[in-house]
Amino acid sequence: MNEAEFLAEAEATLLALEDAIDECGSALDFESSEGILTIDCEDTDTQVIVSRQLAMQQIWVAAKSGGFHCQWDSGQWRCTTTGESLHELLNRVLTEQSDGPVTL
Repeated sequence: MNEAEFLAEAEATLLALEDAIDECGSALDFESSEGILTIDCEDTDTQVIVSRQLAMQQIWVAAKSGGFHCQWDSGQWRCTTTGESLHELLNRVLTEQSDGPVTL
């Protein structure tokens, strides 16, 4: 994947996550700026940060349970340590940090 393709995929992913957060019905809010999506778990006053890392061509997730790196693999972002898709990973860490289940 070249730099332009990475930026296009990462931006599309971040925009899709914003839409999913708006529609999920959980106590979540977000701010987005320059490739960084900050997700606020309003019921527990915690955050999950999702950011694109151009040099590594990865999407990184920072949560209370740790830092995770997602690599583009067969048409989706997949965590390099857990094997979860980005959506599975976010559902898990957001549920861990919220007072109820979160499904994006």
